[in-house]
Amino acid sequence: MILSDKKILESIVNGEIVIEPFERECLGTNSYDVHLGKWLAVYKDQILDARKHNPIEYIEMPEEGYVLYPGILYLGVTAEYTETHAAVPFLEGKSSVGRLGIDIHATAGKGDVGFCNTWTLEISCTQPVRVYPGMPIGQLIYFQVEGDIEHYYNHKANAKYNQRTDKPVESMMWKNSF
Repeated sequence: MILSDKKILESIVNGEIVIEPFERECLGTNSYDVHLGKWLAVYKDQILDARKHNPIEYIEMPEEGYVLYPGILYLGVTAEYTETHAAVPFLEGKSSVGRLGIDIHATAGKGDVGFCNTWTLEISCTQPVRVYPGMPIGQLIYFQVEGDIEHYYNHKANAKYNQRTDKPVESMMWKNSF
């Protein structure tokens, strides 16, 4: 079941959902609009290795925007910090963003109960497009969880994305054993 606007507000009041900064006008019927933060990142190496740490370089977007190009994976970040303690958050792109040919995530649209951070975006585009810090980029949808939770994400010893940040975070696949 997807939480309604009233249920999202109730969850914010009782601390089950945290959105910083929270702006009431960003609350939709059953979602909350999030915005592109000022930081992007790109991988330094052309060939990435899943078993190794792949370093990134940060790009601070100017007010006049930044042009994204096809064939490059950009890591972005939401301007909003979020916490979700009793629902499963899903991040989806806004249709207006999709109609500009921008995808905001390749595979990582679902968060875990207990996720407490900004969201790193896996941005790609179909043609050159200028983006701006603070532009609406996606929407969070919250799904009710059925049953008790044994391991909240923010309490897992092996959780790789728990450190609070305002910048995109590169893949931590290399920390896995395979």
